[in-house]
Amino acid sequence: TIEAKAGETIKIVLNNTGTLPKEAMGHNLVVLKPGTDGAAYCAAAMTAKATDYVPESLKDQDVAHTALLGPRKSEEIILKDLKAGEYPYVCSFPAHFAVGMKGVLIVK
Repeated sequence: TIEAKAGETIKIVLNNTGTLPKEAMGHNLVVLKPGTDGAAYCAAAMTAKATDYVPESLKDQDVAHTALLGPRKSEEIILKDLKAGEYPYVCSFPAHFAVGMKGVLIVK
């Protein structure tokens, strides 16, 4: 869980500290709009390899996302002016949601 205040600027840094190739064990961070079903989003993402597992059909549910990161890569997301709510976030690489790579950004 990440907590923040409405309207503040939030920086989230994703570091892939692994050593396996991106194709075998990539990671990303997708921040979703409040009310979005993370499991359904990740199920759709499984067939979106061409767009780094960020499905074009659901891009309206995406607040921000990183690229799919390979080993020893890092990327940050800057979020500004979020309204109060609970924003789910996930790693949409296949099966990562199912093993717990998810959370919630709570903006109060």
